[in-house]
Amino acid sequence: MKALFYTREFPPYVYGGAGVHVEYLAEELSKLMDLDVRCFGDQNSQEKSLSVKGFPFEDGVFEHSDDKLKSVFKTLSTALHMNADAVDADVVHCHTWYAHFAGIVSKLCYGTPLVITTHSLEPLRPWKREQLGRGYDASSWVEKTAIEMADALIAVSEETKEDVLKHFDVDENKVKVIYNGINLQQYVQTSNSATLDTYGVDKNKPYVLFVGRITRQKGIIHLVNAIKYIDTNTQIVLCAGAPDTKEIGKEMEDAVNAVKKVRNNVIWIDKMVTKEEIIQLYSHADVFCCPSIYEPFGIINIEAMACNTAVVASAVGGIKEVVVDGETGILIPLEQQTKAPFEPIDPDKFSRDLANGINTIIADKGLRESMALKGRKRVEDYFDWVAIAKQVEALYKSLI
Repeated sequence: MKALFYTREFPPYVYGGAGVHVEYLAEELSKLMDLDVRCFGDQNSQEKSLSVKGFPFEDGVFEHSDDKLKSVFKTLSTALHMNADAVDADVVHCHTWYAHFAGIVSKLCYGTPLVITTHSLEPLRPWKREQLGRGYDASSWVEKTAIEMADALIAVSEETKEDVLKHFDVDENKVKVIYNGINLQQYVQTSNSATLDTYGVDKNKPYVLFVGRITRQKGIIHLVNAIKYIDTNTQIVLCAGAPDTKEIGKEMEDAVNAVKKVRNNVIWIDKMVTKEEIIQLYSHADVFCCPSIYEPFGIINIEAMACNTAVVASAVGGIKEVVVDGETGILIPLEQQTKAPFEPIDPDKFSRDLANGINTIIADKGLRESMALKGRKRVEDYFDWVAIAKQVEALYKSLI
C-alpha cells in the first residue's frame, strides 16, 4: 500500500499543531507502508519508504494582489502544482484547508480515495477573517467542498466529530475519531536546563509556561491578562510567535509591555524554539497553561504531560478528552458567546479563573507531583503515535 500526504507544514517548516501531527504520523506510517509527502516549501528527500517533495510559492505572480488575498491565491496555486506530478498512491490524505484544494483536484483528476483530517474547522475560527479578509470565504469553501467529497474523515476528538456533523453534510459513518499522538521516547522529562539559562529563567523560582502561536484561537491574551492575578513569585514564560496578523502581534506586544511595567518576571520568547529547547521548558515548568478559546485537540497539552508537567487548560473542545480535571491538571470552565467570535462572555472572570488554577497547583507540591505522574501515565496509555498510526493504516485499508 502507498499513501500520499498533502500538507502545508512539514519539517523544517512547522509552526503549529497540525504540522507536528503530520511530522510524527508520517514517520510512523512510513514504517508500515510507502509514503509520499507533498508540502509547501523547498524540501526534497528520499529515505527508504518516505519521500518528501516541497512546492514553493510562485514568486511575483501575485505581487500586486490584495495583501490579505495573497496567501490564499498562493495557497490555491501551490495546491494545483502539487498535482502536476502524477498521483500513483492508493489513498490521498490531506491536512488543513491549505492542502485540501490539492486533495479536491487529486480526487477529481486521478480518482484516488480521499481522507481528510479535521485539525480545525473554519466555521469555528471566524477571527481568520482578520487575517484573510474575503479570503476567509475562499478557505471556508475549500474546506466544505473537501470534507463533503471525502471518502473518510478523521476527527481528532469526539467533540470535533460532533462539530463536523453539525456544520457539514457528511455521513456519520465516514467520520472516525483518531486522536493526535506524541513520540514518547522524545518527549520525556529532562534534567538539562541550559535553555532556562539562555532565556533568563530563574531556576530557583516557579514558572508557568505557555507555548503556541499568537492567535485568537490560542487565547494567549487571556493568560497575559491573568498575570496580575498570579502570585508575584511565579515567573511567566510565554513561548509565543508567528502572529496571525500584524495587529494581533501589536496587541500582544502592548499587553506584555504593560505587564512588564509592574512586574519584572515575565519572559517572552517571541520565536519558534527547537524541540530540545521546548522539552527543557516543559520539563522544568511547574504548570503549563493552555487558555485556548477553540481547540479541537491541543497537542501542546500532551507534550507538557509527557514531560511530567501539570496542566491548567480551558475546558473546550478536545482538551476535555485529554486533560483529566483534578488528576492530570485543572480544567477552567469557559462560558463563551454563542455567536462569533466565541470569546468569553466575561473575559476578566476567565483570566481570574486561569490564575486561580495556576496558583492552586504551584502552592501545592503534592498535588503538582501527583498530576505530573498521572499526566505522563495518561499520555503513555492513550496517545502513542505507534498505536495511532496503525489505526490510520486500518482506515486506509478499508477504503481500498
